[in-house]
Parts: sequence; structure tokens; C-alpha cells
Amino acid sequence: MHVLIAPDCFTGTLTAAQAARAIADGWRRGAPHDDLTLVPLADGGTGFIDVLRAGLDGEEHLVTVTDPLGRPVPAPLLVTRDDGRTTVWIESAQAIGLHLLAAGERNPDVTSSAGLGDLLLAALDLSPSRIVVGLGGSATNDGGAGLLARLGAGADARLTGGGAGLLNLPDDALPGLRQVRERFSGIDLVIASDVDNPLLGLQGASATFAAQKGASPQQAQDLERALGAWHDRVSKALPPPTDLMTGRARRYDREPGAGAAGGVGYALMVIGGRLRSGVDLVIDVLGVASAAAAADLVVTGEGSFDWQSLHGKVVAGVAQACLEVGTPCIVLAGRVELGRRQAQNLGLSGMYAVAETPEQVEASLADPVATLTTRAARIAGTWSPRP
Repeated sequence: MHVLIAPDCFTGTLTAAQAARAIADGWRRGAPHDDLTLVPLADGGTGFIDVLRAGLDGEEHLVTVTDPLGRPVPAPLLVTRDDGRTTVWIESAQAIGLHLLAAGERNPDVTSSAGLGDLLLAALDLSPSRIVVGLGGSATNDGGAGLLARLGAGADARLTGGGAGLLNLPDDALPGLRQVRERFSGIDLVIASDVDNPLLGLQGASATFAAQKGASPQQAQDLERALGAWHDRVSKALPPPTDLMTGRARRYDREPGAGAAGGVGYALMVIGGRLRSGVDLVIDVLGVASAAAAADLVVTGEGSFDWQSLHGKVVAGVAQACLEVGTPCIVLAGRVELGRRQAQNLGLSGMYAVAETPEQVEASLADPVATLTTRAARIAGTWSPRP
């Protein structure tokens, strides 16, 4: 039997490549006669560059940018060329990721997206025809103010000081925003995002994601007001174009994905970016559909198979690709929090948890490779026919 192993990272414990190898090692133990193909995946967040670098013929450029608190940190750019077209691939988490901060440093009032602006400036120096920015796993909630400031939109220190400082910006804080948009006008700027939240509201950046970045409930409400004020300043500096379908001004703050990475999606849309599902993009460029069609079974996975898995995540993307080619797909996750009906609605043929009890969770966190390998070996014995 030919098995395609295509997991996401197991957040906080294993990268996608590590997870794929652990599953493969277990599968070989349980079904040594099977042929395995490993294709680690990502949805635009942490690990985006790693999985693309492994699957694409490209050059890596290492640059120094600033982390969410303004400290220098190395970050890679991946450059690929196809028929004279240069694409620069960027992973926002390399500059503004939550993993770059210690637990006590997480505070979206003060974390800034300026480092992502550094990455975009480095990408522009390579004269690309396309820039793809993977969004996800950020520590920021500043609406992309820091990155726009670093690109030249404005010099007010509050722009790079984090989300809280946006509440009191003057109306003329973004004198260079129009020029920034013009600079990107000849470039296909792609926002590879794993979320479809708008900038504001009950499903917006602050209400949905600020808490996991260290915000208290009161801070989240204050950040919501700050992002509302930020949208007002942006709209005054660069009035949005008219939507040809409705005849009304386009509302970037309401666009799906505007709330990605604490509102970085919004800032990229303002300067001309277009949204695309990160996992769909990765699946396309790595040829996952063709690999799935050639396989007898596909094994995908992630740290927690939960309600978020249903919206723009790797498991959902892989399951859809398998549905389209008629190959059965199963998910192996650290934890499973969805029911059988929800899994079947995704098109999955099975779901398996590494840990189901508190003791198993503790063991899994202590040795994620061994526990994932052991679970994969048992699953292989279930799915793989004896020769």
C-alpha cells in the first residue's frame, strides 16, 4: 500500500517535518511493507517557509529584522523563479511570531508588526513580481501599523509602539501611505492566511485572538477601540476605492482575513494585497492533490483537531483534496475534540488521538515523538492489509 503522510505542525511540540517523520517511523513499524511519501504542510503560519523550502527549488536569503518587541532576530526569505517570474515567500511568524516571546513578554498593547515591514523591504530589494506573505501565529494586535510605518507610511512613534498607542493617533499620522501603496502597485501581493476574521467586531482580531497573545478581557476591549480608531486614520489617509459590483467604497476592515495576524491582513489589503487560503496555496504549489491521487491512503495531522480545524487549516485542506481525487484520508492528532459526524462532513475516513486522558496528555508533552510514533504504529496495523 502507498501512504501519503501530510501533517501540519503539532503546535508547541513538533514541526510539520518532525511530525511527518514520527508518523512515518511508526507506520514502518506497524506496516513495514508499505511505501511512504512524506509531504509536511503549513497553512501560512509557523513552518510556512520550512515546508516550502523542502518542496520547492528556491534560494534562501537570511536577513535581520526586529521581533515584536524591537529586538534583532534572523528571518529567512525564500526566492523562487519560474518562467522569468520571481516570487519571494515570507513567513510573518519569523518576525512577529508569538513563539519569539517568553510567556511573560506577551502583551499586544506593546508588540509591533514593524519586523514584518523589515521583511517586506528586504523582499522589495529582490525586484519580485510576486510576494507571498504567510500570516499566522503572530504576537501582535496593531492592525499592521508597525509594518506600514516601516514601509514609509508615517514616522509617528506610536505606529510602531503596539496596538494600545493607535487610539490617539493624529489624523495626519500616515502622510506616506499612498506612496507605499503605489510602490506595491506592480507586484502581486498575496496574503496567505489561515483565518477569515474581519478586523473589528465580535469575530474580529481583538475579540478572537488577543487573549491568546496575552491580553486581558479589558485589554481586548481597549484594543478593539484602538483598531477602530486606526481604521479611521487609514481611511482618511487613503480613501478606499469604489467596489465596482456595489458602487460603494470598499470596506477593508470588513474583508475576510483582515483580522489575520492581529490586523496585518488589513494593512496588506490596504496596500493592494489579495487574500488566498494559505493551506490551499501550499497544497497547490507542493502538488498534494497529485500525490494524494497516487496514494492508497493519506494521513494528515495536527496538534489539536478541534473547531478551528474546520476553517482554513491543513486537515480541512488535505481532506478536501482527497475528496476530489477519491483517496481515503485519516487524521492523527495530539487531541481530538470533534465528533465523528464533523469528521465525516470533512470527508475524513477516521480520526485518532495520541492522547485521550490527562496522563496520556502529560506523556505526550513529555515525549511527543515517541508517543506519536507509537500511535502511528497501531493505526498502521489497522489500515494496512497484510502482504
